[in-house]
Amino acid sequence: MDLRVALIGFGTGGSVFHAPLISSVPGMRLAAVVTGAPERQRAVRERYPEAEVLDSVDRLWGASGACDLVVVTAPNRQHVPLARTALTSGLPVVVDKPVAAASAEARSLAALSAVRGLPVFPFHNRRWDGDFQTVRRLVSSGALGDVRRLESRFERWRPEVRESWKESADPRDAGGILFDLGSHLVDQAIALLGPPDRVYAEIDARRPGAAAPDDVFVALTHPGGARSHLWMSATAAELGPRFRVLGGSAAYTVSGMDVQEEQLRAGLTPKDPGYGIAPPGSSGLLGTPGHETPEPTAAGAYHDFYAGVLRTLRDGAPPPVTLAEAITGLEVIEAAARSARESAVVELGDR
Repeated sequence: MDLRVALIGFGTGGSVFHAPLISSVPGMRLAAVVTGAPERQRAVRERYPEAEVLDSVDRLWGASGACDLVVVTAPNRQHVPLARTALTSGLPVVVDKPVAAASAEARSLAALSAVRGLPVFPFHNRRWDGDFQTVRRLVSSGALGDVRRLESRFERWRPEVRESWKESADPRDAGGILFDLGSHLVDQAIALLGPPDRVYAEIDARRPGAAAPDDVFVALTHPGGARSHLWMSATAAELGPRFRVLGGSAAYTVSGMDVQEEQLRAGLTPKDPGYGIAPPGSSGLLGTPGHETPEPTAAGAYHDFYAGVLRTLRDGAPPPVTLAEAITGLEVIEAAARSARESAVVELGDR
């Protein structure tokens, strides 16, 4: 019997990312979608006619026996309250990033998860970017030697502030680019090199009218001495390489973004031929100066996150992303904010 999934929210997160991925995993079924907007309700009925459309989240809790997993892709300030209600209703839950606006909230969620004996899965889908999968393979195989520096960028050119809760300066909204794109970059750095010991950050709001950070640099020092330099920006008039990884034996550099978001926005799903495949000519370079060779980018696979969720719930396998890892990421983000305020390096043992 398929695992029945209820999706809360059908904005960009729900419609572009979660619903197509859920529907692409054998053994999972999108059983219900909660959205109050009439145009989004119509879109659900057109794309997923077998899914029940609920106009309020209260109707979902009233029929909690009709699903086996809840996915929360509502605005950030609703993540923890909705996840807590899912757990107290006896349902495991996937929570979009960031899991919470503060690490203390995420730790309280972890405590409830332990009491209820139900998992919380942070949706850090960018671990399944093709370029990051390539980086992980090169590092684990030893092709680079000892990794000394990870440079990672999510840069955009969006010079005008858009009307959105993501631009809010209210801490409850977890707005700004550090929580948005930074959640991914920090998570990838931790997944690759482990939790950092020290954090330094520069955080700015550059655009006219910007209330939340839109241009951020974060430097992490990991155990063993490896460093991560992470850039996230909405004000980059020229984009740097997506990854530059420097090792003792070789380096790997790749530019451009993983293709999955663009493909999902265009209506493709993991079931379509060519999904997740980087375009010709987009390979990275591996080697040393004068001795570089093209390194093909691995296929991206966001749906593997949900396949991992299914294995955890069905077979007891380790979760694809743990709540503890997401809490560490939030602690790093908080340390970065403190570093920028104090113009100082923050020791993570001194939070």
